[in-house]
Amino acid sequence: MRHPQSDFAVQIEDPRWHEALGPEALAVLCDRALDAAVTAAEEDDVALELSLVLTNDTQVQELNRTYRGKDAPTNVLSFASRDAGMALPEGQPEPLGDILIAYETTAREAVEADKTLGDHLCHLIIHGVLHLLGYDHIDQTDAEEMEALEIETLSGLGIADPYADGILSMD
Repeated sequence: MRHPQSDFAVQIEDPRWHEALGPEALAVLCDRALDAAVTAAEEDDVALELSLVLTNDTQVQELNRTYRGKDAPTNVLSFASRDAGMALPEGQPEPLGDILIAYETTAREAVEADKTLGDHLCHLIIHGVLHLLGYDHIDQTDAEEMEALEIETLSGLGIADPYADGILSMD
């Protein structure tokens, strides 16, 4: 369970998220996925702060082009602030950064992989949090470590291994 002082802000910028999953179910999914990711990464003894923005392909593509030089939408973007060298006031949560998830890409991938939108969203939230915590998948060894942690975390939520069928890959 998350440290009681952690602050996870969720902003819904695209109404299709609510339409597809329902506001209450969406809130529960996001909270469970955020808690699970932080706990799995053994960060549950540190108060953390991060924001999750559920948006669309247009916004994610613009940010992907601006910050990664890739003029295409993607499922999830993470903007870390953890190692920004900021001195934190005592008792304040550590700011991890921001995660943005695009509705259209996420919904399409869920259909292609025969997953529910909710399960795929949980996976992307966990993936994004792990990036904020310093995990990456640039080389094979790091990718295997990150994927193993994702699989274990998702399993704890009752969600099947998203990589098992070989359809899904994260770039």
